[in-house]
Amino acid sequence: MKTYYRLLFVLALSVVFAQCKKETVTTERIDSQNTIRHAKGFSIRNYEGYTVVTVRNPWPKATKTYTYILKEKNGIVPDSLSQNPIIAIPIKSIVVTSTTHVPSLEMLKKENTLIGFPNLDYISSEKVRARIEAGKVKELGMNQNLNTEVLLNLQPDVIIGYGIDNNNPTLDNLQKSGLKVMLNGDWNEETPLGKAEWIKFFGALYGQQKKAEEIFSKIEKEYLKTIKIAQSAGETPTILAGDMFEDRWYLPKGNSWGSLLLKEAKGHYLWSETTGTGSLSLSLETVLEKAKNADIWITSGQFASLKEMTAANPHYRQFKAFQNKNVYSFSARKGKTGGTLYYELAPNRPDIILKDIVKILHPELLPSYQPFFFEKLQ
Repeated sequence: MKTYYRLLFVLALSVVFAQCKKETVTTERIDSQNTIRHAKGFSIRNYEGYTVVTVRNPWPKATKTYTYILKEKNGIVPDSLSQNPIIAIPIKSIVVTSTTHVPSLEMLKKENTLIGFPNLDYISSEKVRARIEAGKVKELGMNQNLNTEVLLNLQPDVIIGYGIDNNNPTLDNLQKSGLKVMLNGDWNEETPLGKAEWIKFFGALYGQQKKAEEIFSKIEKEYLKTIKIAQSAGETPTILAGDMFEDRWYLPKGNSWGSLLLKEAKGHYLWSETTGTGSLSLSLETVLEKAKNADIWITSGQFASLKEMTAANPHYRQFKAFQNKNVYSFSARKGKTGGTLYYELAPNRPDIILKDIVKILHPELLPSYQPFFFEKLQ
């Protein structure tokens, strides 16, 4: 009889363990759909009580994937994901390290959660500058050498970092100190809409994915609408980009987002056939040979007038676009401390940039539109 009861006990335990095992497998099943459409560097997958954000390409040729768990109140994170950084959402305070992160906070109306930034003078946003002047955003030094002491005192809910390679010991030390760090790779996206879609990265942190989707969808709609308008242009002007820095001419490679914008505005960028997403470094002679008769010249933004250009290099006069005063710059709009708004806002608003370029190349297609970033140099 004892043997019989012992057998029943063992069978009962087996059933319990089998049920527990089955429940664990069901709970940890990962099959949610990625909500990102254009960006290649990250994905967002939503589950009951938590969200999984995966960053795949925070810098060129990155080989490691970074996974972050955004946990809602009372959410339960499966054991299979618990080894990843877990961040409680919605966050209440944030530190970002690139000016390209600032517009996402502002568009989500969360600029008041920003409490620290490296080199505050770079920020152009009027709303954030007001917070800086009120002492509500702390100076953190330089991106590759953040002030650890200040950050430990601030104790932000999350620090949004970026890197140009796999070497940022400051961020590593901050994580070892218990602070939450997430990498953002918006700058490494190859398409204009891919860059802009990173607003959803921030939307997830604030529990505002729906709002981020609405904002991005409007940008996407305007961008695609402007492409259609540009396609109706009868001509395709030739375009020269960049200018000299020291003794080299820097201009975008053919696969860069800047090159793609020129193409989608129905312009013929003279170096569109080159490969890569960075910058070309060429001699003046090489550029002059190929682009002497280009119709339009879009500069790097380092000059405010044609006079400044020739003062820096009198050879600029040899270009047809300069002679015809068809030279454009995006340097006009600056913040109070000299930061160029284009560098801060442009990656988030490709719809505005595209309209600006279409207006430059095909003014008859947008007769009442006034460019926001670009102006013709006088």
